[in-house]
Amino acid sequence: MRRRKALRHFIDLDTLDTVTLRRILDTATALKRGDTVRRRRKVLAGRTLAMIFEKPSTRTRVSFEVGMRQLGGHVVVLGDQEAQLGRRESVADAARVLSRYVDAIMIRTDDHEKVTELAQYATVPVINGLTDDSHPCQLMADVMTYEEHRGAIAGRTVAWCGDGNNVARSWAHAAVRFGFRLRMACPKPLRPRGGLLGWARAEGGDVRVIDSPQAAVDDADVVVTDAWVSMGCKEDAEKRHNMLAPYRVDDALMARARADAVFMHCLPAHRGQEVTDSVIDGPQSVVWDEAENRLHAQKGILAWCMG
Repeated sequence: MRRRKALRHFIDLDTLDTVTLRRILDTATALKRGDTVRRRRKVLAGRTLAMIFEKPSTRTRVSFEVGMRQLGGHVVVLGDQEAQLGRRESVADAARVLSRYVDAIMIRTDDHEKVTELAQYATVPVINGLTDDSHPCQLMADVMTYEEHRGAIAGRTVAWCGDGNNVARSWAHAAVRFGFRLRMACPKPLRPRGGLLGWARAEGGDVRVIDSPQAAVDDADVVVTDAWVSMGCKEDAEKRHNMLAPYRVDDALMARARADAVFMHCLPAHRGQEVTDSVIDGPQSVVWDEAENRLHAQKGILAWCMG
């Protein structure tokens, strides 16, 4: 039986302090640069990561699996029909059982409570690969990408255009922890729910939600968007498209940002909807570096979680 010890879960950015997040990014950057490859490439030798996919994903699956193997570890992949969390077996019992087999659990699911319940009952680290509430692994890659291209993100201005979804919430968490301004342009029915803005204010962050995408993007250092209709979206797609059409990132909107601003998108992109071809393929786009950095950021997360 495993002895319970202080576990390093990676659930949300707001649950970790800035020093810890910086430590993870420093490790990720060092691993990408290669200056610690000799020392760290087998840092997870003999360790096994269980990956539970209740929502499928190309980037999450490949980046975690490749990252774990590059660090010398192994992976076990469980689809929705194999895991059946909360159906064939309670989340708590599954957490207890998996903890006897593996050294960490990554889950990508809809219900955020499943992640927190796994973490409550697991005796190994739990990583949030995505929920309907947040996408913290993506934000680690995004911050890493910006700083590779433009230097420290602290004090910069990020403009979010579109749905106030899970990725937008993680951008708000990141704004507080990494010290940058966030202006979120969202239609009123799609603004972030819950006490997100109150939490940001209480933590001393500069996070605002406004109606106008033009006002959000004016003089921004980063312009970010995401798909208008995601997996499992229960709202009418046509209604969402009509609400979000004014928030499309095109050349005219990008022109309002700073001349050296970068464009980000977590992918997959629906070209012609949330972003035009000319922007995502244009000189300000860093989306391919952003996608690659999922691998490196997640290696940093894995190394931190498993010590």
